Amino acid sequence: MGSTRKDRAGSEQWRDEVQRGERFGFGENWAAFLRLVDEDRIASAEQSLKQMLNLERLDGKTFLDAGSGSGLFSLAARRLGAQVTSFDYDPDSVGCTAELRRRFFPEDSNWRVMRGSVLDRDFLASLGDFDVVYSWGVLHHTGSMWQALENAGTLVAPAGQLFISIYNDQGRASVRWTKVKHAYVRAPRPLKWGILLLSLVRLWGPTAMRRVFGGEVKLLNPNQRMPRGMDLWYDAKDWVGGYPFEVAKPEEIFDFYQARGFQLCRLSTCAGGIGCNEYVFRRAKR
Repeated sequence: MGSTRKDRAGSEQWRDEVQRGERFGFGENWAAFLRLVDEDRIASAEQSLKQMLNLERLDGKTFLDAGSGSGLFSLAARRLGAQVTSFDYDPDSVGCTAELRRRFFPEDSNWRVMRGSVLDRDFLASLGDFDVVYSWGVLHHTGSMWQALENAGTLVAPAGQLFISIYNDQGRASVRWTKVKHAYVRAPRPLKWGILLLSLVRLWGPTAMRRVFGGEVKLLNPNQRMPRGMDLWYDAKDWVGGYPFEVAKPEEIFDFYQARGFQLCRLSTCAGGIGCNEYVFRRAKR
């Protein structure tokens, strides 16, 4: 993974945006998460890919992780046999992905890790196209979601698959959460904790009360394993801090990609609640 003048300028721009309270530092959160990455979490990530893509292996396929975050799913795809390209706008996330590559696939020519933006068309044009383009929980954090969705689609090879997740549009609730997230990224560090704790009470307080009145002794376990190999605490921090923040209804995403020659293969929704709807599309053969 090399560093160019453009990479350095992009990293400086990202840091300026974080300091101005325009963007959440996802990579800092993922760097702390890396200490939890173990065989069980990797296996859960692999299972998520296999289930949604309806494939047992990715041998012989090219896989793009657009917005690689912790790097866990790049690692899962590589272990399933794919030739992997990972990139992220957040330089700390790039570092996380590079660290997992160092741990599990050192000096591997079939896994490249890069810094770049899904909004940078020149950068994307340099990558080529891929059998699988994966972007889970990323495109709605770019500040220009629909352009990011457009650009991600252009990276899918003919007959290839696009696996994305986008936050569900909850109407007024989504507007309120946007304000909370913006307040979080603009707040000084001591106040961030207060916003985070109040948000956690709002998110899980009702569940905790139901468990109390239902006679359950055990409430919420902060070390609880989440689907896809994730972690309750780091996911919660990601949710509260995740700004920029945009949302969409499932039918909007469906219509958007159908108009661009994609067919929906699989859909997993969050049942109208907080969270992401997952989509797998297949691009038409040219």
